[in-house]
Parts: sequence; structure tokens; C-alpha cells
Amino acid sequence: MQKTVESLPTWLRRIERWTVLTGAGVSAASGIPTYRDRDGRWLRVDPIQHREFVESYSKRQRYWARSMVGWTGVDAAIPNANHYALAALERAGKIDTLITQNVDRLHQRAGSKNVIDLHGRLDRAVCLDCGAHETRESLQARLLANNPFVPEYRHIARPDGDADVPEDYISRISIPDCQSCGGTLMPDVVFFGGTVPKPRVELCSDAISRSSGLLVVGSSLQVYSGFRFCRQAEKHRIPIVIVNEGQTRADDLATLKISANAMQRLVAAVDELVPSTEKKTA
Repeated sequence: MQKTVESLPTWLRRIERWTVLTGAGVSAASGIPTYRDRDGRWLRVDPIQHREFVESYSKRQRYWARSMVGWTGVDAAIPNANHYALAALERAGKIDTLITQNVDRLHQRAGSKNVIDLHGRLDRAVCLDCGAHETRESLQARLLANNPFVPEYRHIARPDGDADVPEDYISRISIPDCQSCGGTLMPDVVFFGGTVPKPRVELCSDAISRSSGLLVVGSSLQVYSGFRFCRQAEKHRIPIVIVNEGQTRADDLATLKISANAMQRLVAAVDELVPSTEKKTA
């Protein structure tokens, strides 16, 4: 696409119907760190894969041991100015659909209504056998009750609610079964190596098709599940505006790329467009 020197406020004002795609960079100011650095490199060890979780009880022990501690950080996180800015754009009628790669539900808590959780939601679990759901709050209580030996200690949160825990007790973790059928529970998220449900992808594609522009915020787009929507926007010849610190996989497709002080510039741009009396801030 042809690059532009026009400003972010100009583009936000010009496009009447945005689809927004967000990533971990949006939630970083809420205390939930990103997966990658500015150059797209992993910041920590590779995450657990879908097949590993499904096929290996020891891998499930590892996941739930770390998540049992890491969940507290995600649960305590609150929306920041980035979430509120996007919610304000939606209330102003500028956003058709917000697609988020995050699983923290902070967009909804900030007031965004038409949100598609592309990779699922961490605040509930799903049974792999019967499909029943259980809230993460309920499951957390059962995890703690099953594993009273787990001590309190400081942890490092990750975007998926993971945390560093002592290796010597992972093998001792007792995992609660589904309360409906006794089956295997997993977080209601799409693990790496997993597949986003087709109906969810179709909803996202429909949103792109009826939009006048794609606004990417806080995502390096390294994962194809999000990058594909940039390809679709290019195919439909609609502008792609990327607001992200550092490189992204779609930089060569962008009509406008905002990198330096990206999140602050997004909030400032929304402040220009939406009257302060209508915009809730963190």
C-alpha cells in the first residue's frame, strides 16, 4: 500500500468504520507483560503447545501449577488508558468491531461492547470432553483447595496468566476434573499450535469486509491468526494503520505506521477526536 505522511488523528477522523485488532501491547500498562520485544523476539521460554496440553498429564500439571499462581496477576489487572481510549472510539461510533488477541477481557471491562476474543478468554475453563464451562474463579478455588502445600510467593505474570514456580512441586499438583462429567479441563483459550474456531474467524472476516479501515494496536502480528486480517484488508484495499512499539509482520502493508511512543500517541489522538467529557480514563 502507498505510505502516507498524514497524522494518526487525521486518519481516525477520516475513517468512519474501523475494525480494530489489538495485541499484548495494549495491556502492558496494566501490568501484563508482552510476549515479545520490539524486534519480535521471545522474551521468555516458549509457551506450552495445544497438543502437549491435551496429550500429557505432566504438561497439564505444569500449566495449572504455573497458572494457579499467575492467575492472581491477571485477575487483579485493571484497564488502562489504551483500553478506555478504544472504548471511547466505539462509543463515538468509529469502531465497528474490536478483535483482540488478548485473553484478559480488559477491553470489556473498559466498556467496549462489540469485542471478539480471537484467542479465547482466560476467565473461564472448558471441558475437553463435554464442553461444559466453569469460571476461573471457581476453578481457582478448587485448585487451591486441592493443593494446600502451594506457598505464597512473588511471581512474574505473563499475557497468558503463567508464572514461574518451583519445579520441585509441579509433579505434586492435583488437577480438578470437570464437575459435569469428570473430564479434562483446559483454559478456554487457543494455545499455541491450536486452531481458532472457524465461526470466530468468519465473524472477524465479516467485520473486515464491511469496514473502511483496519487499525492494529499493540501487536507485532507475528502470529498468523492476527496477521491474516492484514492480508484481508490489503485484498480489500482498505487502509491499514498500525500503532505499535517496534516492528510488526505487516509493516510493509501499512498505510501509516506509528512506532515511537505508540500507545501515548493513540490516547492523544483519541483525545483530539472524542470530547474529554465523553472519555473515561484509567
